[in-house]
Amino acid sequence: MSGMIRNRYIESQANKWRQSSGLTPADEELGERIYTSRLIGQDPDLVMHGGGNTSVKVERTNIFGQTQRVIHIKGSGSDLDTIDADGLPGLWLDPLLKLRQLATLSDEQMVNIQRSNLLDYRAPNPSVETLLHAFLPFKYVDHTHATAFLVLADIPGAEGVCREVFGDRLGIVPYIMPGFALAKKAAEVFEENSNVEGLLLLKHGHFSFGDTARQSYERIVEQTNEIAEHFGMTSGTNYRERRDCSHLPVLPALRSAVARHTGVAEARMPVLDIRNGEDVHDFLKREDLAELAQCGTASPDHVIRIKGRPLVLPKSVWSRGNGAIDEAVGQFAGEYRRYFDRQHAESKETKRPLTPEPKLAWIEEIGLVGIGENAKAASVAADLGVQNILVRAVAKENGGFQPINEKESFEVEHWSLEQAKLGRQAPLRFQGHVVLVTGGAGTIGLETAKAFARLGANCLIVDYDDSKLKEAMNQLGQGHASAALDLTQPGAATEAMNAAILNFGGIDIVVSNVGIAASGAMLEMEESEFRNGFELNFFINRGIAVEAAKVMRAQSRGGQILFSISKQAVNPGKNFGAYGIPKAATMSLLRHLALELGQDRIRVNGINADRIRSGLLNDEVISDRASARGISEEEYMRGNLLGQEVEAAHVADAFVALASCERTSAHVLTVDGGKIEAALR
Repeated sequence: MSGMIRNRYIESQANKWRQSSGLTPADEELGERIYTSRLIGQDPDLVMHGGGNTSVKVERTNIFGQTQRVIHIKGSGSDLDTIDADGLPGLWLDPLLKLRQLATLSDEQMVNIQRSNLLDYRAPNPSVETLLHAFLPFKYVDHTHATAFLVLADIPGAEGVCREVFGDRLGIVPYIMPGFALAKKAAEVFEENSNVEGLLLLKHGHFSFGDTARQSYERIVEQTNEIAEHFGMTSGTNYRERRDCSHLPVLPALRSAVARHTGVAEARMPVLDIRNGEDVHDFLKREDLAELAQCGTASPDHVIRIKGRPLVLPKSVWSRGNGAIDEAVGQFAGEYRRYFDRQHAESKETKRPLTPEPKLAWIEEIGLVGIGENAKAASVAADLGVQNILVRAVAKENGGFQPINEKESFEVEHWSLEQAKLGRQAPLRFQGHVVLVTGGAGTIGLETAKAFARLGANCLIVDYDDSKLKEAMNQLGQGHASAALDLTQPGAATEAMNAAILNFGGIDIVVSNVGIAASGAMLEMEESEFRNGFELNFFINRGIAVEAAKVMRAQSRGGQILFSISKQAVNPGKNFGAYGIPKAATMSLLRHLALELGQDRIRVNGINADRIRSGLLNDEVISDRASARGISEEEYMRGNLLGQEVEAAHVADAFVALASCERTSAHVLTVDGGKIEAALR
């Protein structure tokens, strides 16, 4: 259950924000507004992912030197947990207040008027609830979708429970779609009792306000805790809990099925985010699960990220295999299209159909799964999914769960101002692709992961050194994952695939990059050392490739396996047999796999690189190889047709280029600055 909210306000921190935000009183007030906005945004039991909004009213001087009132309010697309001054655009307040005299105001007119009153034309669109904030006569206004308040907002008899808990301290606003009409009604409810300290918006959320940022924030905390205590929601919830999971093959099958049923030809596969803590598993055992799936979302704005209902996959369905999963997703898509047709026929406006695939799945004995075009979108869906099941469970214990109905949900889901929150842009080249890189904490591996990440991929980096993995993850940032594995151990390749599935739902591209530069004369080398060279430079490659191909086959959407080979495979260097021979075997492996996997649209390619500074080719090895050739280290590193050292970033770019070649397989690309003796074909 949702835990009690901790009051995180620290006066000294608030003063730092005020002092560092500017020289004018308005800037100081905006600084504290940012501080308390972030306090709200950092608590998932208050808001999640673009939900909620905050504002502050200040005075600023216009271009004519006149003092005028301004409202700073969260801009569309901003998240409260990371918001800054740019995310709180300022608008001239008085022209907005005049709008209350109007009987009606269209969404288009509202947006135009709000944009025409921005202090900075480059600012994002102000929140769709700007007028509600403007019409309330308080300097600071906060709006949240707190888990406990969503329970209150969505139960039958919410008004009575609200009066029981809060007396006359909260005004109660009936459900109206956000915009001008809701703003007017909220102002009217406030004026009926101007002593209220907040507003309950039925089927929507919670507002508080105050003369100071601290007062408004602390009212949010206190009021949320009061209703949480009433419902017994006093124990903490780990929204991000993810445990090891049996039945992992269900996720790649789901990934593939969702892509097939988007209604878009050659659609990219989605990324998945599983949550499977105790609360989730307890919920998925409920006898009324099918009924609860049909009810709608806990807050109207959730519908744009998780749709009006989840895909429900009982064990009796997914245990029958990929075909049954595909059929279930197809049924979901068909029902979604019928929902659109049904509601669109009754709508007063022409609406554009959205893609019909699910954005959230409830999978018996497996968990709750967020579905999105990338890891961030999937995580948002999963977070909101967990909050929604908590709200449903507690609401059912307190009379029932009755959020907005299907018609109301349709209007919000297909409302242009809500869809604008998603900030859709042309997808990056590898958005929706899951890339696994072995040796991912090393120089070449990390550069390769970064190169794919810059183009939208979500990466899993695998390495044996946990401390180096942590350093690498700091460079990669959010949206990626790591797994500390010794790939020479039995079953480690399977564990690597399972890590990719657990974190992202499947695998699209594997870069098999791990290896070791074993040197020494063949006649002097111990057999164990030679065998170790094969283990690290060949058998790891084979194991990773075989296990990756199994997952890609299960997804039935193709994929690519990329090997880091070496120019040693075709142009061996003296005393380097323990490295060059297994690399030559890896090149042969590449070609055999390409032959076997072509029918599955799984491409197999590789890179022959030479003389890349890395953990493999460190200063000691460079010195040794230069000495073996009787040249300087600089000559050794620049010994190519271009006369330039080849760097790890060049190898990374080559891997990305091969991954982009959709009709290329069984190919080896040389990245060595040009060496005729190592050239292929």
